Amino acid sequence: MAKFRSKRYNKAIENVPTEPIALEKAVDVLKEVTQTKFDPTVELVMHLGIDPKQADQALRGSISLPNGIGATRKVVAFCEDSDIEKAMAAGATEAGTVDLVEKIQGGWMDFDVAVATTAVMRDIAKLGRVLGPQGKMPSPKAGTVGPDITKMVTEYSAGKVEYRNDDGGNLHVPVGKLSFETEKLIQNIEAFLTHITRLRPSSTKGIYIKKVCLSATMSPSIQLDMA
Repeated sequence: MAKFRSKRYNKAIENVPTEPIALEKAVDVLKEVTQTKFDPTVELVMHLGIDPKQADQALRGSISLPNGIGATRKVVAFCEDSDIEKAMAAGATEAGTVDLVEKIQGGWMDFDVAVATTAVMRDIAKLGRVLGPQGKMPSPKAGTVGPDITKMVTEYSAGKVEYRNDDGGNLHVPVGKLSFETEKLIQNIEAFLTHITRLRPSSTKGIYIKKVCLSATMSPSIQLDMA
C-alpha cells in the first residue's frame, strides 16, 4: 500500500537537497521547508556502524544539551519517603515507592520519564515488564538511577535527552524546536554528535557514523555532510 504524503510534504521535499550538506545549511533549509501551525520538534537521526546484538557495542545514555530541547517533560520519581518532598519541589509529577508502583500497575502511565534512587530499585523491579517495553524503566545506563533525586528530576523535567540505539543501529533524538535560533540548534546538534563520537565502542569495525539526518515534525529529512 502506497504511503500517503500531504501536498505540503511533497512541496517541501522538492526543496530539499538530494546530496549531503553542511550542518548550518541544513538547519537553514529545514527552517525554510517546514511549514506548520505549531512549533515542531527538530530531530537528529544517526545510523551507526555498530552491531546492536553485541552488548559491548550498544549505546544507551543521556545528555543535557547546551540549550535544552524547548519542552518540559513529566517526570515521576521513585524514592524513599524522606525524599518525596524534595522530588516534588524539583518538579516531579508523582513521587514515592509503594503507592506509585501500585498506581502504575493499575494502568496509570501519564508521564514521560521515570527516575529512581538506587535505594528503591529492588522495590520497583516488578515494574520492568510494564515500563521496560516503553523505555521508561529507570536504568543506571540511561542515567535515570542515582543518589541525587533532586538533580535527576530537575534535569529530566527541563528536557535532558535519553538515547538508545534500536535494532538497526540507529539513534533518534530531539535536539530542540524549529523556533530556536539557528546557532542554538547547531550548538545542540554539535554537542550530541561530539558526545556520540566519544562513545565509539572499541570493538566497532569500519565506519562508525555512517549517516546523519536532520528533520522536523512532518518534514522531510536532510542528510548532513559529515566529511
